Amino acid sequence: MKEREIDHSATAIVRMEKLNKHFGELHVLKDVDLSVTPGEVVVIIGASGSGKSTLIRCINGLEEFQSGRLEVDGKVLEPHGKAGQTLQQIRTEVGMVFQQFNLFPHLSVLDNITLAPRKVRHSSREEASQTARRLLERVDIADQAEKFPNQLSGGQQQRVALARALAMEPRLMLFDEPTSALDPEMIGEVLDAMRELAREGMTMVIVTHEMSFAREVADRVIYIHEGEIVEQGSPEDVFDNPEHERTRSFLSRVLKH
Repeated sequence: MKEREIDHSATAIVRMEKLNKHFGELHVLKDVDLSVTPGEVVVIIGASGSGKSTLIRCINGLEEFQSGRLEVDGKVLEPHGKAGQTLQQIRTEVGMVFQQFNLFPHLSVLDNITLAPRKVRHSSREEASQTARRLLERVDIADQAEKFPNQLSGGQQQRVALARALAMEPRLMLFDEPTSALDPEMIGEVLDAMRELAREGMTMVIVTHEMSFAREVADRVIYIHEGEIVEQGSPEDVFDNPEHERTRSFLSRVLKH
């Protein structure tokens, strides 16, 4: 599927250096270094509890970190969350899709998508609605615009959540296990929408357990274990020729299922 051209000389849209995150006594991220180039698709894999979700939640300030340096789209996030205005700027440029859909149940699909552009970017109702309908078509649920979330399947709700994130015209998309709450038959429709984003050149950081999807869409795969990046490289390198025993052990467990 690799159809993207990535300019690796371009300034990184994410630059993380020696980042450390603690939950009380628990050291969750340990001196993590990570950079993401515009247009790149980075997939993060690892066992549950390894720090994958915490890592991407630090990128848009949903989790504070205690030490290290984090720069997102040219803006520096400070340790201990000491950058309120900067954080708001980053969140307008970074979209995120979670495990749960987090849609407002009392709002229609269309209103869920148009709310943030109207409130944050001050788009007119007409402009926001036009964008929302275009995005619903893009994720193949244009006919669901007037429905409410509880009238949709899980896969449809997650595609609404994706359209909602895209409505803010982000420069970077984060995905935190976006298919983990879905029934198996609904996973494919969400992954298809993400594949299309990758083809279009969207910069993406994805936490997922879907290994075949990771192999297909990733420019780079990162394996994280107990808060440390153990191995990273192309999908071919990581999946077919892992260098580290921890990586081999993890893949032997997940790929046999």
